[in-house]
Amino acid sequence: MHPQFSDGSPWLHLAGSRGFAAIRSLARLFLPVLLALTACTPEEPKTPPPILLFNGAGTSPNDVKAVEAILRDGKLGYATVNSKELDRLSEVQLSAYKLMIIPGGNYLTIGDRLTTNATSNVRHAVQQGMNYLGICAGGLLAGETGHNSLNLTAGVRFGFYAVVNRGIHKTAVAISGAGSPTLEQYWEDGPQFTGWGATVAKYPDGTPAVVQGTCGKGWVILCGFHPEAPANWRRGMNFTTPVSADHAYARTLIETALAGTHLPQH
Repeated sequence: MHPQFSDGSPWLHLAGSRGFAAIRSLARLFLPVLLALTACTPEEPKTPPPILLFNGAGTSPNDVKAVEAILRDGKLGYATVNSKELDRLSEVQLSAYKLMIIPGGNYLTIGDRLTTNATSNVRHAVQQGMNYLGICAGGLLAGETGHNSLNLTAGVRFGFYAVVNRGIHKTAVAISGAGSPTLEQYWEDGPQFTGWGATVAKYPDGTPAVVQGTCGKGWVILCGFHPEAPANWRRGMNFTTPVSADHAYARTLIETALAGTHLPQH
């Protein structure tokens, strides 16, 4: 039996005008609902995570992984960006992040493999309020290098911690800070930061190992050693400081740079 109207006439009796009118009425009633249900609603723009970690040409893949481990352990949201991707980011897009981290590697290669537009956009984003943490090569890149650097330091060029002059390229280094115990940290061809910012921590020879300061509205922290270094980097060296203590220091640097707050000066 076919479905029927209330007066007993079948729905499928299409010859009558009453059937056509009923179908048109049903269509007018339900079509807007169907269209609303099937329409594609544009996605809301996603808010980027607070931290942008550079992993492009010239960075050490192992150091990128080491920094990522600290970020994950601290439940700190981050995105990664390589050289080509950074070249495509505008100053406005960069400014959506609160902190940019450039880790260790070869600072000359990092700069040379970026466009001048990319380094200019990073510098302007920092000047407009994005904070910056440079670790080892990332610290050197923040100065004036002559190789397409970020130059967040108004032209100050950094040298290396003096043990490189004795042919030492990686070692445990005692780092002293204000109001905190001396920590032995992993160092590998890292800079010292004489001439810029306020000193937070020092190498044994008294030169700045960690500095902080402003670049426009942005807060900048530069570190010449590797507090994020995993245990396997320590092979063949003697450390009295546990890895956990150095990692805690790495997290402090990241969280302080993210918040734009001051570390005690040494």
